Amino acid sequence: MKKFLLFVAAAFAVGSANAQAPTTLSCCARPATASATEAFAMLASNQEFVGGHDAPLPYSYTGEGQLVEFKTPDGQTGHGFEIKSAKPSNKYLFVYQEWWGLNDYIKKEAARFAEEMPGVNVLAVDLYDGQVATTPDEAGKLMQSIKTDRAVAIVKGAQLYAGPKAQFASVGWCFGGGWSLQSALLGGKQTVGCVMYYGMPEKDVAKLKTLNSDVLGLFAEQDKSISPEVVAQFEKNMAAAGKKVTVKEYPAVHAFANPSNPKYDKALADDAHQRALTYLKARLKA
Repeated sequence: MKKFLLFVAAAFAVGSANAQAPTTLSCCARPATASATEAFAMLASNQEFVGGHDAPLPYSYTGEGQLVEFKTPDGQTGHGFEIKSAKPSNKYLFVYQEWWGLNDYIKKEAARFAEEMPGVNVLAVDLYDGQVATTPDEAGKLMQSIKTDRAVAIVKGAQLYAGPKAQFASVGWCFGGGWSLQSALLGGKQTVGCVMYYGMPEKDVAKLKTLNSDVLGLFAEQDKSISPEVVAQFEKNMAAAGKKVTVKEYPAVHAFANPSNPKYDKALADDAHQRALTYLKARLKA
């Protein structure tokens, strides 16, 4: 009897220890029902992920472009930063922000694409409704505060703003990389291209089957959140959906292509940008 009681006590102690063990949120440890965008937002609770993002270096954009507003399907107003094509055009590139928000670096990237593709309207979409973070903690809180329904409404509002005859392509980094793919899914038959930099891929094969374009994925081999394993699974899911994805993995860390990141790798970023530009020009016939 004494041995039995000791066994029960030991089992209880082990069970209690396991129950109290902290769980680390990651892109792979998440509720089964979490969407791709919700899964990425969960990373804001992961201190390793947050610690991997240094605060952006100061920068002020002074080039062309203007802030615009558009109606969203939820009855609210969406915002963006637009650089119109010099000539009337029904071709649109939607640019999606990193987790910092629509800051001046994103405006600069939008302007760069606009200069390189003069026949394309470029619209940087504000998924944070005007809020911008300057520290990793602020960015994490903003990213976690975003409601999927609201973000979807903003994306749809931007697409309605472009018009029913417009052709859509999208590009985004980090948080915006995942939303670039979601934008492509939401764009339906108007979608002609999608570039995602180290963003959370969609895992639902049924959703991926609705894609109207292929995808260019630019990822980082040393990324512990959007890891090579996550990327490999994305490739498998796209194959299962009967869709094409072209993947390029760089020997770099997450956010290597962000010039505001102290860990920015210019050589690799330039290569990634050239790949993205070549792809977008081909898809938009720009």
